[in-house]
Amino acid sequence: MNPMGAGDAEVLEEPARPLATAAWPLLTRLPAQFAASADAPTWRELLREAHAELQRRFLAEEPVEDLVHARAALIDAALGAAWRRHCAHESDWALVAVGGYGRGELHPASDIDLLLLVPAAPDAAGGAALERLITFLWDIGLEVGHSVRTLAQCREVCIGDVSAMTTLLEARLIAGNEALLVQMRQALSPEHIWPVKQFFEAKVREQTERHLKANDTAYNLEPNVKTGPGGLRDIQTIAWVAKRHFGAASLDELATHGFLSQAELRRLKQAQAFLWKVRFGLHSLAGRHEDRLLFDHQLRLSRSFGYEDASYTLAVEQFMQRYYRTVMDVSLLNELLLELFREAILSESEPPRPLNARFQVRNGSLEAVSEEVFARTPSALLELFALLQQNPDIRGVRASTMRAVAKNLWLIDEEFRQNPRHHRLFLEILRSPVGVTHELRRMNTYGVLGRYIPAFGRIVGRMQYDLFHAYTVDAHTLFVVSNLRRFAIPRYDQELPEASRVMQQLPRQEVVYLAALFHDIAKGRGGDHSELGAVDAEAFCLEQGLSPYDARMVAWLVRNHLQLSITSQKQDIGDPQVISAFARQVGDEAHLDYLYVLTCADVRATNPKLWNSWKATLFRDFYQRVKRALRRGLESPIDPEHLVRETQDAARRLAVERGVAEQDIVGVWTRFTPAYFLQHSPEEVAWHTRLLAERDAGSDEPLVALDPRSVRGTTAALIFARPRRHGFARTTAALDQLGLNIVDARITPTGDGFTLDLYHLLEDDGAPITDSDRLTEIERALWRSLQGPADAPFAVSRRAPRQARMFNTPTQIALSTDARNGRSVLELTAGDRPGLLCEVGQVLMEERIELHAAKIMTVGERAEDVFYLTDFDNRPLEAAAAERLREHLVATLDRRQAALREPATRA
Repeated sequence: MNPMGAGDAEVLEEPARPLATAAWPLLTRLPAQFAASADAPTWRELLREAHAELQRRFLAEEPVEDLVHARAALIDAALGAAWRRHCAHESDWALVAVGGYGRGELHPASDIDLLLLVPAAPDAAGGAALERLITFLWDIGLEVGHSVRTLAQCREVCIGDVSAMTTLLEARLIAGNEALLVQMRQALSPEHIWPVKQFFEAKVREQTERHLKANDTAYNLEPNVKTGPGGLRDIQTIAWVAKRHFGAASLDELATHGFLSQAELRRLKQAQAFLWKVRFGLHSLAGRHEDRLLFDHQLRLSRSFGYEDASYTLAVEQFMQRYYRTVMDVSLLNELLLELFREAILSESEPPRPLNARFQVRNGSLEAVSEEVFARTPSALLELFALLQQNPDIRGVRASTMRAVAKNLWLIDEEFRQNPRHHRLFLEILRSPVGVTHELRRMNTYGVLGRYIPAFGRIVGRMQYDLFHAYTVDAHTLFVVSNLRRFAIPRYDQELPEASRVMQQLPRQEVVYLAALFHDIAKGRGGDHSELGAVDAEAFCLEQGLSPYDARMVAWLVRNHLQLSITSQKQDIGDPQVISAFARQVGDEAHLDYLYVLTCADVRATNPKLWNSWKATLFRDFYQRVKRALRRGLESPIDPEHLVRETQDAARRLAVERGVAEQDIVGVWTRFTPAYFLQHSPEEVAWHTRLLAERDAGSDEPLVALDPRSVRGTTAALIFARPRRHGFARTTAALDQLGLNIVDARITPTGDGFTLDLYHLLEDDGAPITDSDRLTEIERALWRSLQGPADAPFAVSRRAPRQARMFNTPTQIALSTDARNGRSVLELTAGDRPGLLCEVGQVLMEERIELHAAKIMTVGERAEDVFYLTDFDNRPLEAAAAERLREHLVATLDRRQAALREPATRA
């Protein structure tokens, strides 16, 4: 390796790639055509034709590199001609391209950033000439960003701003005084400002902060192709550091100076070309500057690039898997090159400190003692990660060792996977008290994890085209492990205290880590991924030397990893029979403990926007109820009357503490059936009791009250009033219009002709409502819904989110009879949108059906809600009434869904 030193003079930027006359006849005529006309509309039309030619060539699949450079050359031609027409007399000035345009790279809607470099502030005549130039550029359709600065001003603006320094680092002359640009480069050289070490550290810090804004993963649902981890900005960071320190004018020079192998250079340039193609396509589709791969763009680009739906994967999922694997490759090359730069720029040469016969520590990084280590001792490919866990003071891995790992990945074959030493090393990594998540992620980035567990390699970069799964399968899986690790570490106990307590008492935590690694490993194969994954998990665990009991436990967890979440969110956990049935399914407390922590970690890692205090409390309460049932013994079913007495005793103590007299408690409770006490917690019963006891017994006036922080992790809204037409629909419409999420609703008729309606609410970000003004707004909205005329129209006018409008979820209805509880159960799957509950409520009223409770579950773009119903005589629905309800709901909801999608379809 022979990199250029920091003191070497920086190479002057070459002009943008010239237009080839044979390949670009339309574009190469432009300079003469510009010179022949002073008419802005003519120039605008010439530019429009040139841009249309670029679009045609893009659709014809010409190399995107040529198109990106061609657009920069096109803008060069227009700016040069405009400069000669308006500012040629200002011979001391320099018109300079900066930023991406300075690199000679322009996508269809990229920023055209200009610097007018002047020896002194322009006089009145100069200012007028500049104004004419900029006005003309806007008139011809070029929305340029520009600044006017002297050399001193350039230096001043860069002193404390590494972004400004980076922008000027890429300065390229378009027209005017080249000597002035040379002076600026000299004034901004590392000897005068931003020494190489400081520049490097600032750019690494800037990249780290940028990655954190994206949750430190490139695998977000709608990634940013420019600024996301592994995106174009990560490639540019490499180029900026190389240019500042090594004088490299292009990525090719990194290979020339020995920083990249030819194979690595090819990978980097192929990745850049793919990301350029995606970005060029995004700008073309959107007709504006757009770097986010939004859902609708993902669909259209996948079709444009020729992807087709396969048996188990959609075209868009194949396209996005290519994208995610590309950015993963960029991330690895970025890490490799930044480590090389760190070694060349920052590190003082220190004698290596041996760790063992295969590894040593050099300048704080782990290094293989020679390139042959992995070939001689393949187990070192796993030992590397165990050593990083055992030595937390080691900062990272030397670039040469990263390269050696990549070169020797082929050694991880079936023979390697069958080696007992390797089994012990892998389990050692999982059992380590520190660094489990970090090293599993490093193993994934380096390609080791996907080679050691081939099924895991197949899910790397695999996405699911929906709003529920925010990350690719591999990224989600490692987030699940990360959440489990947080439960295992006492300093995070405050996040989910119950899950942390359970996790820290598990006898073998590696069991649940293995279940996490395998729980989604069969995604994309067709069939039930839980069943397929359980087979893979058991075979792998037995192969690794786990006991048959532990292997079966891991397989059981994979097979049942969705059950606790689904049951608690879609069934009535106040029903003792639901608790008993789940206890029988689980079998014992050990299985329940493992399943509980896996469920919390899984749901929390699926989509950050879908995890909230309601779900945390729901899972905890369900876990505790099932735990209690298991301790009673499966042969001793839960007695509902005993549960009612327990709730009443606890609620009575709370009510008395809050100043409610015993006779008032008795009077209030005479209104309620035993089912009320099964459905509500003691804290809720005590709150309701106090409110109703304080109310005038003979009053007919409604009561509205809010509990900002209810025991269920929500804001609870209570309405006590006479039954009213479309009451549920009106209430949900009022709450939905305020942008609130309704996660649970219970309608309890009382013995004196009232109903007690309880709604559990969260803000859109998943938090309870605590702001006093917001609480007042909610209370007023509920009063308005109660006091309006019975025939007053109501609806939700709040618009559905853009993402939800991209999906078409057919309405599905399942109706069953719960004979034991004397009610019907309606299970609804439909597209989630504002006003959905209101629409359901209107249909129920029109069909003369009574609603008793609703469990609201949002799964990305889908609503999966459960409603408990009777007819007006408090009986389950007859078959004919159930069929009418089903048809009415499907027709109404599908019609609204179609109307919702019309704007998105037109777009």
